[in-house]
Amino acid sequence: MVMTFLKKKRKFKRIARDIKSIKIQGARNVARQGIYAYSLFPTAKSKRKILSLRPTEPMLEKVLDMADKKSYKEIVKHFDEAQNKINLFLVKLIGKNNILFTHCHSTNVINALIYAKKKGKKFEVYNTETRPQDQGRKTAKHLTRNKIKVTMFVDSALDIALSDDKGKKRVDKIFIGADALLKEGVINKIGSKVIAKIAKSYKIPFYVVADSWKFTNKKVPIEQRELNEVWDNAPKKIKIMNPAFEFVPKKYIKAIISEYGILSYDKFLKKVR
Repeated sequence: MVMTFLKKKRKFKRIARDIKSIKIQGARNVARQGIYAYSLFPTAKSKRKILSLRPTEPMLEKVLDMADKKSYKEIVKHFDEAQNKINLFLVKLIGKNNILFTHCHSTNVINALIYAKKKGKKFEVYNTETRPQDQGRKTAKHLTRNKIKVTMFVDSALDIALSDDKGKKRVDKIFIGADALLKEGVINKIGSKVIAKIAKSYKIPFYVVADSWKFTNKKVPIEQRELNEVWDNAPKKIKIMNPAFEFVPKKYIKAIISEYGILSYDKFLKKVR
């Protein structure tokens, strides 16, 4: 059935609204939905509109740049192929009865963990609530639906989540996603740098799981989200900072797990270039 102009317009507006409000979240999902919206109205104006919704998503920019050269199906096919390869690499890192830690909501991480569970790996996951949008709850729901044991911690309990009362590590490995891969490190959800620093102090391997299409040479701004997310109707004299993301230097990253394999950050850079 051919979609009418009005239906296309409503669909485009709904996708734009959901990307802007973070109802659609995760770099891969944003890129997939963004390129679909563009396919409804493939114009320069549409492209500018979609890019303005989430300026911190280089993968979205990359697929929109490809849109005039490759079909929607060809672009979407890459996401699935990259995920399948990531699954095969990440599953090798999970040992018997490992405790794994993740933060926020990463499609690449979630899908890889679900794959590992289906392959018979025995492990459990610790994760954070990830305020103020509580994306960690979405992660927990996805994992528990797939019979993966999950323990959630409030964000301020990070040290307790990663270590016991004797100062020994509880967690075997950390897997986080990324919104942007840069020359000197990654940009991911706020809290990621603190996790990386604590992980280093306890010698817990800190892995970034991401599609290589998230790499960019451009400067990526740190998005400041609306204040009401943190405190609705807060007293006017109180200043509220709500950065959505932060930069994690590559020195904290054990390896990047992408469709290219499990690579040190510098080796990944050579490959992606």
